[in-house]
Amino acid sequence: MNDLALTNARIVLDDSVIHGTLIARNGLIRLVEEGSTQAPGAIDCEGDYVIPGLIELHTDNLEKHLMPRAGVLWPSLPAVLTHDAQVVAAGITTVFDALSVGDLEEESVRIETLRSTYDAILAGQSSGALRADHWFHLRCELAYPRLLEILEPLLDHTSVRLISLMDHTPGQRQFRDLQQYRKYYSKHHMSWTEDEFADVVKRRTEQQAFYSARHESAVLALSQGRDIVLASHDDTDAQQVEHAKRIGVTISEFPTTQEAADAAHARGLTTVMGAPNVVRGGSHSGNVSALELARSDRLDMLSSDYVPASLLHGAFLLHTQAGWSMPRAMATVSSSPARALGFEDRGELKTGKRADVVRMRVADGLPIVRNVWVNGQRSF
Repeated sequence: MNDLALTNARIVLDDSVIHGTLIARNGLIRLVEEGSTQAPGAIDCEGDYVIPGLIELHTDNLEKHLMPRAGVLWPSLPAVLTHDAQVVAAGITTVFDALSVGDLEEESVRIETLRSTYDAILAGQSSGALRADHWFHLRCELAYPRLLEILEPLLDHTSVRLISLMDHTPGQRQFRDLQQYRKYYSKHHMSWTEDEFADVVKRRTEQQAFYSARHESAVLALSQGRDIVLASHDDTDAQQVEHAKRIGVTISEFPTTQEAADAAHARGLTTVMGAPNVVRGGSHSGNVSALELARSDRLDMLSSDYVPASLLHGAFLLHTQAGWSMPRAMATVSSSPARALGFEDRGELKTGKRADVVRMRVADGLPIVRNVWVNGQRSF
């Protein structure tokens, strides 16, 4: 008896879309071919698309469940389980939970919940409670004074596969416009007088000058000999991209300008942009448009960032608005992140690959997830 048989489906392969059948057994795809099947228990997909399970490499979604209301901390494991259910419902079968190691703001919930969240994800993994396949993306805030003492104990687990090098110091990268910095933190109920704000910028800048370079060198040393991919974050100009390439970074996360995206492309870095940027038609913070990068061939992958449902929606809009083929558009959320993160067992609907499979239907121009299978098991 086949574990999974899907037929009468538009199956999105790496180079084409076929009308056919997919059969999986014991968690692996055994057959993908044109035509229908009479296999017992085969699911008639009624012409729906069948695509590879989505791979999410940077999601902050968990933070919303850890603090569902300002000042309210939720228990870590229930928060993780709610986050897990939400990402699977969005078609995400492999998820890198982006945990911030450090923050420039005092009394940060990210610092307060880091260890308990890390432990809760491991507990969910070991108990089999999680539906998606969870991995760790450790976001290293280079100017955070206690970065190294907090980071080192987290690195030994094999689920740590991605580290991003971040610097949210006001006056550069994402916050090169100081008013954007002030506006961003006003959403977190922070307000400063002019003198107080000038003092904050001065202290943050001094902190960066003292810690960032030495912490970067230490993080690179700690990463050596481990199966860890390095990403830069919010590159703004060619000089920052050149530096990233020189120190071994292979992924450019969310370049903020066309110049940085052009430089990343020229230097062979894999460029990831936010799917919310695609869905909204532009960046919420005034950075370069992801659709513009797609149209200029400077986009390789998408991340749902803060909205899990945006990942599939954003990829589909690359097909309908940027003119990409369905295989190319879906590759930005499946095979491309699989390659960038060193996964050889997933990301494509091919014989021998993991049976991470999503059935989706398009309604009124919106892709709707109908069913999800993770490693051949029905998860949604």
